[in-house]
Amino acid sequence: MPTITLAQLQKFEGKRIDAICDCAYHNNAENHCAHFVSHALGLHFGFTCKNMTGKGAKGANIRVHEIFPRCRQVGKWSDRPVHLTVCLAFVTSEKNVNLATKQMVNFPKKHIGIYNSGSIWHYSNTADKVVKQSPEQFARHYAGSDIGLFYGEIPT
Repeated sequence: MPTITLAQLQKFEGKRIDAICDCAYHNNAENHCAHFVSHALGLHFGFTCKNMTGKGAKGANIRVHEIFPRCRQVGKWSDRPVHLTVCLAFVTSEKNVNLATKQMVNFPKKHIGIYNSGSIWHYSNTADKVVKQSPEQFARHYAGSDIGLFYGEIPT
């Protein structure tokens, strides 16, 4: 199963997407959360940055809703198994997620990060760089009473 070490994640912290992506998909007006996660973990399935530009050797997935169903296991963050110490974190409206079918609606307000050692690394589209937050901070990415935090076992 693909995984990522704490040291590897720390090397991404503060980096902009142009320092991560070799496919020249660097438009700051775009959402790069899934893009960063996919480059960091080597997730090359689905629609990729290479599909967007036609450049680079091997593109990485750029769509949160394509990653979610590829996870071997998904659930509410509060139900995350204790042994799952490295995983994906998703935040979106609870109505956008069907855990039984492992589906996530393609809705603009969804975000993804990588959980490791008590923190979540994700691409902040506001700051245009990779940042580290606590799960509690990450869960507040969107406002609203229906916003949920979910986990996903990293796809193979």
